[in-house]
Amino acid sequence: MKTKSILLSSLLGASLLHAEGDANLAQQLTNPLAAMISMPVQGNVDFGIGPGGGHRMTTNIQPVVPFELSENWNLISRTILPVIDQQGTDPLTDRSDAFGLGDVVQSFFFSPKNPEPFIWGVGPVVLMPTATNSVLGADKWGLGPTGVILKIDGPWTYGMLANHIWDVGGPGKNSFDYFVLPNGVVSLNQDVNLTFIQPFVSYTTKQATTFTMNSESTYNWATHQWTVPINLQVSQLVKIGGAPVSIFGGVRWYAERAPQGPDWGARFGFTLLFPKG
Repeated sequence: MKTKSILLSSLLGASLLHAEGDANLAQQLTNPLAAMISMPVQGNVDFGIGPGGGHRMTTNIQPVVPFELSENWNLISRTILPVIDQQGTDPLTDRSDAFGLGDVVQSFFFSPKNPEPFIWGVGPVVLMPTATNSVLGADKWGLGPTGVILKIDGPWTYGMLANHIWDVGGPGKNSFDYFVLPNGVVSLNQDVNLTFIQPFVSYTTKQATTFTMNSESTYNWATHQWTVPINLQVSQLVKIGGAPVSIFGGVRWYAERAPQGPDWGARFGFTLLFPKG
C-alpha cells in the first residue's frame, strides 16, 4: 500500500512539473524578446477592402532567432515575410487582384539578459522591397528605430512594441490608387512614413492556454490616417510527436481604418518552438 502511494505521488508530481513546464513555455511566447528560437506562421484574413469590398489573405512567416552577444546581452532577430492573396477589391477591374510576396520587415533588438524590473530591447527596423506585385508593396527601402518594453507578473504579460519606418530609397508606386504597406496598412499615398504601436496584454493559465488582447495600430504620416485593429486571440500549447507547438486563433475589429481599408478580420495559425535543451 505504501509503495502504491509513493508511486502515485511520484506520478502526480511528474505530471504537475510537466504542466508547469508547458505553461512556462507558453508564457515565453508572449515575450517578444524571449531567448528561444520559434517559427510563427500567422494567417490573417481581412474583409471589406477597396471600393469592391474585397478580401485579403496574408500569411506571415515570422522566424524569431536569438543570438548571444555576451554574458549580459542578446540580439533578437524578428522577421516578417508576408505572402498575400488579395481578391475582389476593385469592382470594375481586376488590376488590384494579386498573389505573391509582400515587403519584408526585419527587426533587431539588443536586449539585456537580466533586466529589472522591466524586460526591454531596442534596435533598428528595416523595410525591404520584396513585393512581387506592385499592389502588394511600396517598392521602397525603409529604415527606422524599434523598441519593446514589457513586464511578466505571474501569469500576466503586458507591454508595448513600437517602431517607425521612413522610406530611404526606391522608385515607389504611382500606378495604383491604393496598395499594401507594412503591417497590412492600405495606403493612398506612395510615401512610407509609418509609426507602429502594439500595446499587448496576455494571461497564461496552468493548462498552457493563453488569452491575448492587443492593438497593432499604425499611423500613416503621409496620409494622416490611423489604422487601429483590436485583436482578441486564444492560443494553446500542445505536443505533436513530442515537439511543442502553439496553435492559435482569434478575431479583430478595426476601430479606425483608411478609406479603402478592411472592416474586420480573423487570425489563425501555429508556432513551432525550439526550446534549448
